[in-house]
Amino acid sequence: MLIRCACGVLLGGAVAFAVSLALLLLASWAISAGAMGEELSTRVTVGACVLGAFAGGLVAVRQCGRRALVVGLATGAVFFLLLLTVGALAFGSVPRDGRGALVLCAALCGGAVAGLLGRSKKKRRK
Repeated sequence: MLIRCACGVLLGGAVAFAVSLALLLLASWAISAGAMGEELSTRVTVGACVLGAFAGGLVAVRQCGRRALVVGLATGAVFFLLLLTVGALAFGSVPRDGRGALVLCAALCGGAVAGLLGRSKKKRRK
């Protein structure tokens, strides 16, 4: 049970990373095409993190089945750590301004919403 949930959280983190990467790729294409201004990049980044964590959290919650909120939050945390690791490897440093905390909050909120909405309804006995 614990191994299945841990694998689900890791898989959810990978799905979250892929979804947010795809959304950010679309946003960068829209910016370079002139359809969207550069001043929206921070908002788009936060939105992509929320949607990515939501998608990854749904995958993890469906695979685990129990403790949906904890699994969703753990997926958001794994997603943030994955972003932090890839960013540190690619750029040689971690963000020191407020954007890191903003991305952390976005990832945790997306995972928590997935945990709240993705849990299965319990059947009640009459």
